[in-house]
Amino acid sequence: MNLFGLFEHRASVENPAVPLTASNLVSLLGGAAAGGAGVQVTETSSLHMPAVWRAVAVIANVAAALPLHTYTEGTRDRTEVPLLRDPHPELTRFELWRLVYVHRLLWGNAYLQKLRNGGGQVVQLWPIRPERVKVDRETPTPENPGGKVFWVTGDNGVRHRLTSREILHLPALGYDGVTGCSPVRAAAEGIGLGLAAEKAAARLYGSGNMISGVLQSEQRLTQEQADQLKAGWKAKLSGYESAGDIAVLDSGASFQPVTMPYKDSQFLESRQFQVVEVSRMFGVPPFLLMSTEKSTSWGTGLEQQAQGFVTWDLAPTWLTPTEQRVTKELLPAEQDAKYALQGLLRGDSSARATFYRAMRDTGAFSADDIRDLEDRPPIGGPEGDMRLQPMYMAPLGSDPLADQEASAGSEDRAARAARHLAAAHRLLTPEPEPPRMEGGDDDQQE
Repeated sequence: MNLFGLFEHRASVENPAVPLTASNLVSLLGGAAAGGAGVQVTETSSLHMPAVWRAVAVIANVAAALPLHTYTEGTRDRTEVPLLRDPHPELTRFELWRLVYVHRLLWGNAYLQKLRNGGGQVVQLWPIRPERVKVDRETPTPENPGGKVFWVTGDNGVRHRLTSREILHLPALGYDGVTGCSPVRAAAEGIGLGLAAEKAAARLYGSGNMISGVLQSEQRLTQEQADQLKAGWKAKLSGYESAGDIAVLDSGASFQPVTMPYKDSQFLESRQFQVVEVSRMFGVPPFLLMSTEKSTSWGTGLEQQAQGFVTWDLAPTWLTPTEQRVTKELLPAEQDAKYALQGLLRGDSSARATFYRAMRDTGAFSADDIRDLEDRPPIGGPEGDMRLQPMYMAPLGSDPLADQEASAGSEDRAARAARHLAAAHRLLTPEPEPPRMEGGDDDQQE
């Protein structure tokens, strides 16, 4: 039975080595103090910044959507693991792993409770909110060789001591070998500045300071006269039909347009810079955050950036640790877990065709290898697994001239001599001249 749900219940943390200052007390209680920008940044409030939401969504959705295959160790023979195919009775496989990556992206750690059957096999995985877990180290014992313990607060507020046998821990980048660091807490000042800029923009527009212009008059106007002047101005010169028209003002009235001052344009640049900061913190290219101001929005340049994102950020930072942790704690010793990245790394159809042709012509790929990279069923049998060699395009390792040499070697000497003599006779015997026709030109001359 699952003991720990996803309901928000913050566990208390006690550490005599930490002084009880105002900021530390807020942190111990599971909150976050306001940063230099005056905005409190937590794992959940950071999602109010669109760039953070998008970065978390890109990594979590892409990683969860990738197929996680299991293979026999040292081979490419796939195996079936019921736990990975259906890990939770309610959540789908995609929903469970997406939640795991969201926890790692925001809190720096993801925790899954292992539920076992009567035979001791793990049959279900239940996610736990990271804020309800405190990780500690103890002296290793035969029951807990790693010495890692998890203090988990249940729904009733009681803390439970669990070990790696009951908890699957997926930490992000860290520095102590016990837990991962929260990217949100590490980038709290940058995210807080972005949130503060959004609030400042909202107050600017909400206060009515962003107006198009000012109508001025040399006469003192009552409120009624001012409203009439404003209504008359809008009636005459508002709407697309009045675009480019000329205004005529009387009674000493004048119109002064209001433009965005220079400091406000710097304000917009600052907001754009915070998007780049979030992109840098999570390792997501700016164009995946819908920021294409300084790059093209189409073409091979973005394809290379997308492949670079998979190669340098997504795979080593998020996917490889998951593969190794699943292999270490959820699979038998003779099985390995591996994400299928072919769909993300392959280029356009023309580039793939050129690559496959080169690998096929050199004997590196078989037809089934290419079909596997294209997510198509194999041909099967020796035909599908056959490798070809260059020039003759014959089965790899064979000699295309062997049959001819064998047939030539099977002739006896007399037959070969007769064949050579016949060929020599044809070469030495001149062909007969064609018969002359009677009544030709020579006869006429005679």
